[in-house]
Amino acid sequence: MTIRPSTALRNEYSEISRVCHESGEPIFITKNGEGDLVVQSIAAYNQREASLELREKLLEAEEQLAAGVKPIPLDEAAAKWREFNHDIHAR
Repeated sequence: MTIRPSTALRNEYSEISRVCHESGEPIFITKNGEGDLVVQSIAAYNQREASLELREKLLEAEEQLAAGVKPIPLDEAAAKWREFNHDIHAR
């Protein structure tokens, strides 16, 4: 976990940007010694959002199965997966 003071955003922006892009990890920014912000690359942010969206869809599918909703055929599910995957990479 990387933690930097808020002054680093101004004084070390290029370094913070480089670390975020190379590591894919966020950097935590403090203000007056307290946690204030999280900085991360857009690519890492988009990947996290896509993972959260996928998790939400999987939980929804599990709830539907538990409620007795009949699953869709495999070929239809595969087509939806390809479309979803394409949309994620198009962001």
